[in-house]
Amino acid sequence: MNIRSAFHIPHFTFLTLDRYLFREWLRVFLITLLGFPILVIVIDLTDRLDTYLGRGIKPGVVAWSYVFDLPEKMFLILPVAVLFATVFTVGALGRHSELTAAKASGISFHRLVLPLFAAAGAAFAAGLLLAEIAPVATSHRLGMLGEKAIRSTSSRYNFVYRADRGWVYAIRSLELKTREMTDLMLEREGAGATYPTIVVAAQRAIYSDTGKAARQPRWTLHRGTVRYLAGNEPGGETAFEFDSLHSRTLRERPVDLLAEPKAPDEMRYGELRRYIDALTRSGSNAKKLQVELALKIAIPFICVLIALFGAPLAISNPKSGAAWGVAASLATTFIVLLMFQLAKAVGAGGVLPPMLAAWTPNILVAVAAVYLLRKAPT
Repeated sequence: MNIRSAFHIPHFTFLTLDRYLFREWLRVFLITLLGFPILVIVIDLTDRLDTYLGRGIKPGVVAWSYVFDLPEKMFLILPVAVLFATVFTVGALGRHSELTAAKASGISFHRLVLPLFAAAGAAFAAGLLLAEIAPVATSHRLGMLGEKAIRSTSSRYNFVYRADRGWVYAIRSLELKTREMTDLMLEREGAGATYPTIVVAAQRAIYSDTGKAARQPRWTLHRGTVRYLAGNEPGGETAFEFDSLHSRTLRERPVDLLAEPKAPDEMRYGELRRYIDALTRSGSNAKKLQVELALKIAIPFICVLIALFGAPLAISNPKSGAAWGVAASLATTFIVLLMFQLAKAVGAGGVLPPMLAAWTPNILVAVAAVYLLRKAPT
């Protein structure tokens, strides 16, 4: 009976310790995840409140706009929150001799911190969710603060609109009331004979969503020319004139053309990927956007790696106080953020493939984590 009890007691202690570690980790994680963004928001609000109120924006709207700003800041701070939570939780075990007691009970260091790695995996999943929420919230916030070019006027003149699928519209005038455009040119840059450049020019275009067009609203172009350009290929240019043409390319409503196109940080993962595909097919350089796309996965995933790195780092100086944990976390944070900024520059410049550039910080952190884990006393 004594032998059986001796066998079961470590098992019970281990489960209790799991819950204790997870509770301590979650407390520091939430404080960091919410505390850092709120601190940044307070500083920004102090600096820009007069500007917002000068635009006639109500204080309540300003307050709500910062609520919509939280997802983006939480997404960026997520790896930092995981690092702080891991370092402080594991560091406290070493300072209070709880780590020694756990090892004396037959629980290895690697098994002890396993629930923290599981928590970091949950943070990775939360990061993927925030990556989808943040662009929508950011776009809404910019609109609330009047920083996004949303035009309430009924006309627009001499403008260029960058649409999806690689199309660019050059329009002389747009009247919202009559739903009519004049002197417009639609162009999609090609990459050769298999994907030719298309240029559509028309004197006039009218939008209709009534009658037969109610189910599928469309633009009708009047008196124009369509040209297909296949580069330097023999007979590479084909053109024909039209008196009336129903456009399947021009899908935007008149009100959509009064707003500026979305910036990359306002696009969700699927939207940005489709936009990059369109730019790539048209022969445009999309490396910078490809790095941004890869970072939407790489930044959340580094949460798992940063936990693997932070756990052995916290016990590298077990007798140090909380100041050591703060210093080590801040230094690591600075280095990781610097690596991500360098990754953007390197990927956009073509020094490394965009995907490899975006994941290079993860690779370096993983190598450091494996090294520290192997050196950690178990």
